[in-house]
Amino acid sequence: MDFLSTIFFFIVAIFILVTVHELGHFLAAKLFGMRVDKFYIGFDFYNARLWKKTIGETEYGIGAFPLGGYVKIAGMVDESLDTDFRERPPEPWEFRAKPVWQRLIVLAGGVFMNMVLAALIFISMAAVLGESRTSTRNAAFVEDGSVYAAMGFETGDRFIAVNSKKTEFWEEVLAPETFASYPLSYTVQRNGSTLSIQAPQDILTRINESQAMGIRPLMPPLVGAVLPDQPADKAGMKPGALITAINAVQVADWSEVVTLISANPGTEINVTWKYLGPTDGLETVDTGKIREFGQSMTTTMVPNDMGRIGIGLQQTLLIDHRKLNATEAVAYGLQQTWNMTATTVKGFGKILTGKEDFRKSMGGPIKIAKIANQSAEQGPTSFLYFLALLSISLAFINILPIPALDGGQFVMNAVEGIMRREIPLEIKLRIQQVGMALLLSLFLFFIINDIINP
Repeated sequence: MDFLSTIFFFIVAIFILVTVHELGHFLAAKLFGMRVDKFYIGFDFYNARLWKKTIGETEYGIGAFPLGGYVKIAGMVDESLDTDFRERPPEPWEFRAKPVWQRLIVLAGGVFMNMVLAALIFISMAAVLGESRTSTRNAAFVEDGSVYAAMGFETGDRFIAVNSKKTEFWEEVLAPETFASYPLSYTVQRNGSTLSIQAPQDILTRINESQAMGIRPLMPPLVGAVLPDQPADKAGMKPGALITAINAVQVADWSEVVTLISANPGTEINVTWKYLGPTDGLETVDTGKIREFGQSMTTTMVPNDMGRIGIGLQQTLLIDHRKLNATEAVAYGLQQTWNMTATTVKGFGKILTGKEDFRKSMGGPIKIAKIANQSAEQGPTSFLYFLALLSISLAFINILPIPALDGGQFVMNAVEGIMRREIPLEIKLRIQQVGMALLLSLFLFFIINDIINP
């Protein structure tokens, strides 16, 4: 089932992104009176297609190979390598007959639309969800063996600054653009002392390898609800209790409590907690005060067959949430788009300069499919965020001056504009063939790399 859902969400993601990208080329071509012969989502190699329909002068279709798509514009040397027009003079509706500036706009249309899609996603999410920021007054929880644990972070650390810039919110600490910076240093407060911790230059590679950062705001195991007639209730636990140990193992975060209890279904466990009084209705709770002055109690209880004792977490995170009006949502969404674009460019820069491992940092279709499924499992918001990031990455890759990509075509046509004459068709054809061979080689490399570095 997981395999099927992975394939499904990969196809959904690719379908949306490719449709938007090719629509950019299509609309720009139509705007300047160019004839579009084909509009395909997926490739129809050897005429393998799932659906096709001709409307007007354009054949619309879905190819059997869901790894991209294309718009075939009359009079243009593209992925189809069609040169039937070489023996006749340019027709008014052909790509080659149009002014250079119009051709350049058509070639940039796909990249433009991918950026528009990303911006619309970020703006829509901001308008619906507003802006939530988690204060750095919330201490950190650091997972054992994680990337941040290896860097020297400890549970209880409080972030003060990143690269000497004061931070107030966790969103600033964990912002994608932060990881693309080099050097990257953190200033934290630990047990009343201030420490500086340097991040490794290949931090993105390490995060990709572990598929997690292993750091987040600490959620103290403060009990907010005790279900009647459940093990915790029968043991005398009350709302407002702060769990401090299970089977003599010290706990500081709710996730540790869940892990230890769920690992002992039907087995007697010893639970230690401290209690200072009811906390229901209080806007803020000082768990440090409960830990220091609360009355300590230890009792035995037996988790049910599902590994539960009938308690619920009381939220203690300090979160600043505000609704955004239309203007604020647009500004916030555009800022997010700019930040993620800058992060993408910086990330590629670190890869090209050897600061990040190319093999471990880059992902092909298999890795993209896995991430698409994982993000979908976390909910619509996560999947939309993934789509926005992937759309920006697709835009950046396509604008690179590589033959067979939009960027390569853009450069060729720009050169023709400077030269004031057309590059010989044979040369264009050879450049396109070399580019396609290069892209195919890279595609095969990424598939093999995804298998070796899952």
